Formats: sequence, C-alpha cells, structure tokens
Amino acid sequence: MGEFKLEVLKTMGTLITTAFGLIAALAWNEAIKALITQFFKAGNELTGLFVYALIVTILAVIATILIARSLAHYGIELPEE
Repeated sequence: MGEFKLEVLKTMGTLITTAFGLIAALAWNEAIKALITQFFKAGNELTGLFVYALIVTILAVIATILIARSLAHYGIELPEE
C-alpha cells in the first residue's frame, strides 16, 4: 500500500476517533449539566454554570497531565500547538 494511502487511512482513523470523542463529550456535558441543576435551583443558574466550568476545567487539566505522563513513560511527547 502506498504511503499516501496509509496517511489517508491514519488521518481518517484520527478523524473518526475524534468524532466519537466529541459525541461522548456532548453526552457527558448534558448529563453533568442536569446533575448540577439538581444542586443549584432556579435563580442560581449562573453559579451552576461556573461551578460546572470549573469542574470540567480541573478534570481536563488532570487528564492531560496523566496522559502526558503516561506517554512520557514510553518516550512519546505530546505535540506543542
């Protein structure tokens, strides 16, 4: 198989995997928002959104650090963008 075809397959695999990740993230987004509205009643919606954003940000940072450490263990570095 040619190098071009392999690169296309690799790119398509990455795009499809990313799409599934986005779908899962959107599903979790709705579930977490529904959970937070249980704790913050009407009138406190803005507070609930900030709490939600803070929680998601903290989880994203922790996940990124853990993934980077795991990859570094195998000598792989995340690309800097």
